[in-house]
Amino acid sequence: MALFMLACFDKPGAIQLRMATREAHLAYVRENADAVKLAGPMLDAADQMAGSLFVLECADREAAEAFTTNDPYQKAGLFDRVEVRGFKVSIGSLG
Repeated sequence: MALFMLACFDKPGAIQLRMATREAHLAYVRENADAVKLAGPMLDAADQMAGSLFVLECADREAAEAFTTNDPYQKAGLFDRVEVRGFKVSIGSLG
């Protein structure tokens, strides 16, 4: 298993779409809680939700990409872009 960071950036002005899809997104994340090591919304300068950040533990990059592909936020067209990168903990703990 490997760690991956997913940075999902919302389209500008999409807070209403985010809020309308939020419960489905949270249910999806709970269903996949075994892979989710850390998650939460990214905030803009006005402290409004403007994206999502995940640290996932997955078998490979394809599994991490599948996670975001199946996220209700992604299916609803909320994200402007998604970056998937390998991740290595150097300080702190995800335990």
